[in-house]
Amino acid sequence: MKTLCVDLGKHSYPIYIGENLLRQSQLVTKHTPSQQLLIVTNETIAPLYLDTVLSTLSHYHCKTVILPDGEQYKNIDTLNLIYDALLENRFERQCTLIALGGGVVGDMTGFAAASYQRGVNFIQMPTTLLAQVDSSVGGKTGVNHPLGKNMIGAFHQPRCVIADTTTLNTLNERELSAGIAEVIKYGVIRDAEFFKWLSNNIPELLTRNPQCLSYAIDRACQNKAEVVAADEREAGERALLNFGHTFGHAIEAGMGYGAWLHGEAVATGMVLAADLSRRHQWIDDQQFQQIKTLIKRANLPIQAPTSLSIKRFLELMSVDKKVKQGKINLVLLKSLGKAIISDDYDPQLLYQSLQQSIEHT
Repeated sequence: MKTLCVDLGKHSYPIYIGENLLRQSQLVTKHTPSQQLLIVTNETIAPLYLDTVLSTLSHYHCKTVILPDGEQYKNIDTLNLIYDALLENRFERQCTLIALGGGVVGDMTGFAAASYQRGVNFIQMPTTLLAQVDSSVGGKTGVNHPLGKNMIGAFHQPRCVIADTTTLNTLNERELSAGIAEVIKYGVIRDAEFFKWLSNNIPELLTRNPQCLSYAIDRACQNKAEVVAADEREAGERALLNFGHTFGHAIEAGMGYGAWLHGEAVATGMVLAADLSRRHQWIDDQQFQQIKTLIKRANLPIQAPTSLSIKRFLELMSVDKKVKQGKINLVLLKSLGKAIISDDYDPQLLYQSLQQSIEHT
């Protein structure tokens, strides 16, 4: 087992990475102040891992909530299922919520924990690659609205993150690739050496080589922990982690939540952001092709859906947390491994990037 620390002063917490961690009760025990635990999972994960966790935590007073599975259920109506369980079972302020699942489960459980009695404890047990390397770390929680993704939420840090790498054995290939998209992101925006490593090891990640997966998760979490420690509430540097996300969120909302996986939409968003950077001559053609090729080799989409018009795409991009004074701030590249946040881009070049991607020209 490897242990990383997200250094946030009194809100610091560990990330545990390793095999069969769901069976190690002491990892939970040291982070729970009371016997009241609510385990939140979904219909896909519950048959696979809920009994294991309940057995591990049999000495606790555990209740469970099983949510429907899918991004389309990441909304206020589904969130109320968690509140119902907390209230019906008279959970107190010292209780702990455990998020057992992927990013949707983690985001919703975290938001419930942030808002129930104005804030209770929670623990992340991510079971997808995307959640293990990204959404479980950093304390971003929330739900979607039909008009915008993740526009309703709160910052609320977990007590710990328990990333059991054996859960990735039951992940389907599409979900695995979606997680690799977020792994690639760290190499593109701030870790050029990691990008080189990924270029050499994508086949091993796709075939779930345990050593390669463990290394990729560890390196990605290290990168995110450093950024979050420097900027917990996204006042500056942390926004760099949104590389590809403004484009990606527009695809998710425009196509209907769940039609594209989050990692798939971000992958295409990263290609669009890299292409816009190339059009500004901030990165060269070779660097753009390296990024595009690596994303394609990970079995991820590299072109936007043809059913989204450019006008609609831009409308959806404008409903984003990074919009300031009516202008969309984008995360773009000054070089491979160095990202910036900027509204100083040519709108015409943005239009051209979208046009080329949507029309597949």
